Amino acid sequence: MALINEHYLELSENYFYTEMDKRINAFCVTHPKSNLILLGTGDVSQPLPMAVVDAMTEAVKELSQKETFRGYGPGQGYRFLIDKIIKDYQSHGVSLVADEIFVSDGAKTDAANIGHILGRDNIIAITDPVYPVYENATIMSGRAGHQTDNGKWSNIVYLNCLPENGFKPQLPTEKVDVIYLCYPNNPTGATLTRQELKMWVDYALQNHSLIIYDGAYEAYITEKDVPHSIYEIKGAKKVAIEIRSFSKTAGFTGLRCSYTVVPQELVAYTLDDEKVQLNKLWLRRQTTCFNGNSYIVQRGAEAIFSREGKKQVNEKIQYYLTNAEIIRTEFQKLGLQVFGGVNSPYVWTKTPQGENSWKFFQQMLSEINVVTTPGIGFGQNGEGYSRFSGFNSRENTLEAMDRIKHWL
Repeated sequence: MALINEHYLELSENYFYTEMDKRINAFCVTHPKSNLILLGTGDVSQPLPMAVVDAMTEAVKELSQKETFRGYGPGQGYRFLIDKIIKDYQSHGVSLVADEIFVSDGAKTDAANIGHILGRDNIIAITDPVYPVYENATIMSGRAGHQTDNGKWSNIVYLNCLPENGFKPQLPTEKVDVIYLCYPNNPTGATLTRQELKMWVDYALQNHSLIIYDGAYEAYITEKDVPHSIYEIKGAKKVAIEIRSFSKTAGFTGLRCSYTVVPQELVAYTLDDEKVQLNKLWLRRQTTCFNGNSYIVQRGAEAIFSREGKKQVNEKIQYYLTNAEIIRTEFQKLGLQVFGGVNSPYVWTKTPQGENSWKFFQQMLSEINVVTTPGIGFGQNGEGYSRFSGFNSRENTLEAMDRIKHWL
């Protein structure tokens, strides 16, 4: 008799974004002529940078010739891309070596899979609101404990992020083992200053905790006191894994490419208090369960770091940041409470009169044909908020905000 992992039954029936798609698709079936504008999606709208396209085209040509054909690539990623990543970190004063970098196929993949090398008895801390993958992966792996009367999980410590603290988490009052941090934050767009991030690194050092630092939106940082990497903080290599993605940076949402940094000096412990190098465990996991990202995609990723590639990528980032600024400014004019949109493509907005976030989603969808992301999908503290994305086109962003302005 084949048995299932019963922890999957503890998840809600639909992944949050799947539920959104279900509602949007149902609306489109009954309103086929509606001019729907998506300001909730995290997907990008602008095409790939030409430097990336040219590099990938050349890579395809290489694979078409016997002399330059390549089969399986190195499980950790091709050295030509890893060397460019190392150089990029150096520009922020961070030194890494090639063995510490693992090229993968998306930040979500590694954020969820990192639990494979960690014991099930760890107490996990996540922010609330939070990107739902962290909690979902914890439930799937059997680490979440049981669901309590308030809908939260007994073995997860929820770090409340509220408007009064700028949606920045406070240090836990109890000892936790693994901490998920995402900055610039999805969904709120909040950031941590150098001093604020140092507090988390110091906590992890004192408590032998592990920080899983999701830096998928690092390229959107505009303010000087916001670190681009957790490794800019002294001691962070001893306590942190950093995950980054090319999806929102260079439009790789359809190509899939990311990388995870696992420093060689980072350790965790056995039940007998023996230190174990996490770099070795992650290498073993990746070479067993993952066969490396495609050569074509990695050549495209390499092109991002060229002079022309950097210029083209920056143009797209500024395009999306301008969209976010348009959204943020219009909501401020309407008198709504607004966060994010400065170091992030996301704008986190209080719903008018504190309306239920799913109700607000449905009203906007049916009445003005604009899609937002309900804040409740990111945790209980997200209720009464909506996330708006700057990833649509300029024309659609302006049109959507015009509709919202007249509607409200």
